[in-house]
Amino acid sequence: MHISYEGGTITIKDPTSVPDYTTFDRRTGSYRTEGYLYSRLKVDFPDAEDDVFKERKTELNHQEKLRSYQKRAVDLWSSNSFQGVVVLPTAAGKTHIGMEAMSRLSTSTLVIAPTIELVQQWREKLKKTFNIDVGQIGGGEKEILDVSVSTYDSAYLMAEKLGNRFKFLLVDEVHHLAAERFVEIARMYASPYRMGLTATYERTDMLHERLKQFMGGKVFELGYEELTEFLADYEIIRIPVELEQEEEEEYDRNHNLFLNYLRKHRMRMRGPWDFERFILSSWNPEGREALIAWRKARSIAFNSRVKIDTVRYVLSKHKGEKTIIFSEDTNTSYLISKEFLMPCITYLTPGPERKEYLDMFRRGDVTSIATSRVLDEGVDVPDASVGIILSGSGSTRQFRQRLGRLLRPSSGKKAILYEIVARGTSEFATSRRRRKGVPDSADVS
Repeated sequence: MHISYEGGTITIKDPTSVPDYTTFDRRTGSYRTEGYLYSRLKVDFPDAEDDVFKERKTELNHQEKLRSYQKRAVDLWSSNSFQGVVVLPTAAGKTHIGMEAMSRLSTSTLVIAPTIELVQQWREKLKKTFNIDVGQIGGGEKEILDVSVSTYDSAYLMAEKLGNRFKFLLVDEVHHLAAERFVEIARMYASPYRMGLTATYERTDMLHERLKQFMGGKVFELGYEELTEFLADYEIIRIPVELEQEEEEEYDRNHNLFLNYLRKHRMRMRGPWDFERFILSSWNPEGREALIAWRKARSIAFNSRVKIDTVRYVLSKHKGEKTIIFSEDTNTSYLISKEFLMPCITYLTPGPERKEYLDMFRRGDVTSIATSRVLDEGVDVPDASVGIILSGSGSTRQFRQRLGRLLRPSSGKKAILYEIVARGTSEFATSRRRRKGVPDSADVS
């Protein structure tokens, strides 16, 4: 029996028996199975002649004292056949867990991250930690080394070519694998060793099923309430504000138009997947009108004048403290930037400019920065102690990530996260959803 890799699949010739997870390929006269099932084949047929991976010994030694929970996470992952997902909040050190896993395996490794900023961040940390050259795939670069970092897009586009190049697949922000496109990465790569990192296992049964099938399932999880010893003390304060009468009337008119459309078509908004269904149904005059009304109502709730005045009050209360102002859309971020003369980082901000702003924030040249969703996920943001959520989604993951931006510990630090929420709007229900399972304070005794 001989197994090899071809274009995202494992080819099996002269099998001693026919596994039920293979199909016969008449074109080649051999059996095939999906790349991720390579490790199962190795268990079922340990004596098969194996041509899938070339032997590559990659020395990845480093000395680092892990926190107790970080070591336990890696131990549990190791005992699960070196597969599984680790769930820890932002600022809890998921990167250190991934690097410890790399050190234990000392094999060819592909780290996958969703953005160029995260790819570059991983690349620099791996270079410094292991004192090696690290390849990059994506962002205009295509340098493939035994240890490389890739965007999701590039890992997907090159899956057929790279699927048997790396024995260890380390996937940051692994919840992105729920996407139809990106799940093909996990499906086509033959890598027998797999680790996923994320801030929260959230949302759909489909995500749970896919991460269990392709990544080994959840092996370790801790929340903020269990990590108070390692994170800064914090407090979450919700500030309700009243819309001006004209804003309230305009909000109600548009919101009711949107709700009437949902009732007429028997739709419910229980999560992002339901909203996607609404978008798909809106390709008609009535649906288009409902979508425009939703956008107008949302904009009124996000950009109310009283919210801007409340930001001014919070900034004056914490003058000189490093503060991040989060919003859901770029227009709101630019509005805050102009109103308070502070740097703004959105998806439109060029990489060099973004780095310059974060360096200024790190040095203390500026103490406040406005941002949309681009700093929610993974990016190593300089230490801050105050956060203001001006607008956001109902995602618990997003809320935990924003809170995590404030929780890097330092002596005597007390972080405060403010939510400014327009009373009488859907923002209150959104706020309740995203805060589910997150204590209002680090003091949970």
